[in-house]
Amino acid sequence: MKITTGKFKLFLILVILIVLGVISAVFIGYRFILNKQDSFIASVRSKANLSIGKIHHTATRDGIKEWILDAGSAQYIDAEKQANLQDLSVIFFLKDKSKVYLTADRGILKTDTNNIEVIGNIVVKCINYRMKTEKLRYKHKERVIFSKKQVKIDGDLFNLVADSMSFDLNTNRVLFEGKVEGVFSENFVL
Repeated sequence: MKITTGKFKLFLILVILIVLGVISAVFIGYRFILNKQDSFIASVRSKANLSIGKIHHTATRDGIKEWILDAGSAQYIDAEKQANLQDLSVIFFLKDKSKVYLTADRGILKTDTNNIEVIGNIVVKCINYRMKTEKLRYKHKERVIFSKKQVKIDGDLFNLVADSMSFDLNTNRVLFEGKVEGVFSENFVL
């Protein structure tokens, strides 16, 4: 079968038109996604009564400092009594004067209860260990940190993975639930 120059040119023109069509469709689709994201951000900001660049909040009870929260930005929504936070860190103060450090990508501070929910790249550090998870909550009234998502804990003398955990800041006790697996050093003492 012999291909003529006319047919070959027509074939090349069709290929070029198809490629241009695909590129145009991808570009238009990308612009649509960007516009959707901008409208989502605008709708979140339109609900906010106040947006600020940085936030510093200290929670006290009976004159005793319980925790300090810092965030890169916050949008306060009065109707929901919450502050939506980005790039946050919290320092919890324990009765024995030790500290627990928490960092996360984003979170929500309920301003009426001082409860906190954090999401994304969560790291909790204490003197002897570091814990990672993707979602964590803090109940201010009970002073309990808990996660119903898998947690990974690395310490000097142990490594542990659990389906869920809760940490009582008043008693300094941790409870692991679900499937719990760990590796302990021979020097580990309970």
